[in-house]
Amino acid sequence: MAAITTPVTEIVLPAQVEPDGLRVRTNDLPAPADGQVVMRMDATGVSFAEQQMRRGKYYDQPPFPFVPGYDLVGTVTATGPRVDAALVGRRFAAITKTGAWASHVLVDATDLMPIPVEADPAAAETVIVNGVTAWQMLHRVAGVRRGQTVVVLGANGGVGSTLVQLARHAGLTVIGTGSPRHHDLIRELGATPLDYHAPDLYDRLRALAPDGVDAVFDHVGGAAIVKSWRLLRRGGTLVSYGSAATKDEAGSSQLPVLKLFARLFVWNALPNGKGAHFYNLWAGKRRDRKVWQQRMSDDLNEVLRLVVDGTLVPQIAATFALGDAAAALELAESRTVAGKVVILPQA
Repeated sequence: MAAITTPVTEIVLPAQVEPDGLRVRTNDLPAPADGQVVMRMDATGVSFAEQQMRRGKYYDQPPFPFVPGYDLVGTVTATGPRVDAALVGRRFAAITKTGAWASHVLVDATDLMPIPVEADPAAAETVIVNGVTAWQMLHRVAGVRRGQTVVVLGANGGVGSTLVQLARHAGLTVIGTGSPRHHDLIRELGATPLDYHAPDLYDRLRALAPDGVDAVFDHVGGAAIVKSWRLLRRGGTLVSYGSAATKDEAGSSQLPVLKLFARLFVWNALPNGKGAHFYNLWAGKRRDRKVWQQRMSDDLNEVLRLVVDGTLVPQIAATFALGDAAAALELAESRTVAGKVVILPQA
């Protein structure tokens, strides 16, 4: 008997192109292999990773052409050998790094993460990578404690807006940076907003916390990370999780990250009682995939529990149909929106 394939619509990133250079193609998705499932995409989204990938600047992206899409919420429609057929019809989240901008996706069954049946797919999608990243940076890396003060750069972004809410839920005082157009939102989320374009931004940050802060969450990188480091009090922690400042620089995609690693290593080794860390969602997967996956699933469960009970409100900037992925990417890169741009099968 011939293996049953699934017709699939995919968004292809063919080369280093502008958002309108994305291509839509139809294809036949192979039948799931041993240990795999087919997921019908119910929601995916635009993360900073795709913005870097289209420039060829993501640290370990695959060669062009490829299908972007860092994570998704989807429903299992078929299972391969040695996979429980009872998974069919159930909805899960999965972190794929690439491939999720498609109507159907092949996923290893071991990568499926359960989500509550009452969770809206778009809302759940908004907090898969963003929520796990925020949760782990707060609780597994910085080890925050109630009553502390933290700075969140880009507090209006997908990760930033989640960080602010989780930090407030943990009993922290939060200072958040963002464009003035987003200050009302940042304030509503529970943070004190500051204009990230202000030339005296770091002076204003120090004025709000003259004794220093307990943690800084910095996705910007570049030269300004030195200023983030100087905001810390003794015992404080700098958590770097990106290098947005260098995304448009020509040259190697790896060099800015390697320079950042070197700087953080030196700082972390200094006998000053402060810590400097680079957060990597994938850390530990090669060493022990089972442990890594269980940690992902446990932390996503914590985040989704807060979504379901209304404590954490996912910030959905806009929704687009899969065929309009180019417009979704363009909007996400415009720096005019708060939260995450979500892609649905049909908007």
